[in-house]
Amino acid sequence: MALILIIASFIFLWIISLCKIFLLPRTPFTKHFTLDGRAFRKRNVLLVIAHPDDESMFFTPTINFLTSRGHNVQILCLSNGDADGKGNVRKQELFQACVSLKVPMQQVKIVNHPDLQDGFGKAWNHDLMANIIEQEITSHCIDMIITFDKYGVSGHCNHRDVHYGVCSLIPRVMCVISSTVSKQMKH
Repeated sequence: MALILIIASFIFLWIISLCKIFLLPRTPFTKHFTLDGRAFRKRNVLLVIAHPDDESMFFTPTINFLTSRGHNVQILCLSNGDADGKGNVRKQELFQACVSLKVPMQQVKIVNHPDLQDGFGKAWNHDLMANIIEQEITSHCIDMIITFDKYGVSGHCNHRDVHYGVCSLIPRVMCVISSTVSKQMKH
């Protein structure tokens, strides 16, 4: 009896998956709505990566989803990936990848700071990264940041440092947001 229930559950899930695959593409995405009926707002998204190729290796599905929904994606790459002396080649590869990802070149910034050089065992300064990221947030009116998880996805130390650099920025940003909200409440 339990086996029949398990098999029936799998068949049910399979049918639901097929319905999603075949019916959702026919649904017009001109209007996206939240559960309460309000229209979604297009976001200014900042993707923070450590090296050229991180956008392709780890974030392609995310970038494709965001650009297909009309969100404005900015990419901030915190090094040119010059660990093997191929920084200029990797920089060009990042720009080429962004063309296929539909992210305009003017929305891609590569930082080549002496304290943020590609390589294992090279610890990156979290406060320095937070300052660079904060400048990007301010100059592009960013309202969403996407980056690595605390394990750096692949475990690379530069990826983990980027995560902690973004995390060290959060208290600053929250302080600015709360002061802005309290100013607005006074008026």
